[in-house]
Amino acid sequence: MEPPIYYSRAEFIETDTGNKVSRRATIAGPQNIILGGKTIISSGAIIRGDLRRSGPGHAVVISLGRYCVVGEGCVMRPPYKTYRGAFNYYPMKVGDYVHIGAASVVEAATIGNYVEIGKNCIIGKFTIIKDCAKIADNTVIPPNTVIPALSLFSGSPGHFTEDLPESTQDIIEIQTKQHYARFQPLDRDR
Repeated sequence: MEPPIYYSRAEFIETDTGNKVSRRATIAGPQNIILGGKTIISSGAIIRGDLRRSGPGHAVVISLGRYCVVGEGCVMRPPYKTYRGAFNYYPMKVGDYVHIGAASVVEAATIGNYVEIGKNCIIGKFTIIKDCAKIADNTVIPPNTVIPALSLFSGSPGHFTEDLPESTQDIIEIQTKQHYARFQPLDRDR
């Protein structure tokens, strides 16, 4: 197993469900964001829950599943479009065991389970990423792209590179659980 990743207890807020959110992350509109549990939101990440449809009450804008990792400097914002003359934001749903690399910008409509998005990626508006897909580092996925299950996309613009093995689901589940287990507070902060 890889060595632990230490963090300062003072820098992260830990919730009852095991979510670890950096105090240096910007969480706008937290009442509109759902974290499934055991999710890590790194420093510098920006999650825009305030960008939502107009109207009264709460609306789920961004929903993340369990064992997700949002890398340093990531920007997650819901997709938007003008439909019949009305400008609206649409919700973003992220499944379980999803790793989003550092400095990526995500405006997808749906991200399935067991998905790995590399560093410095741009995921265009209304992109749908199916289960067990992988996006290589520095990839730009154009808006409205559908990325099939068990496929690797890379390049700018992002294109299909290769099929992934059937074991991808198990590999990504193990990697994300290990990453969460390795993410430990420094003992001296106790």
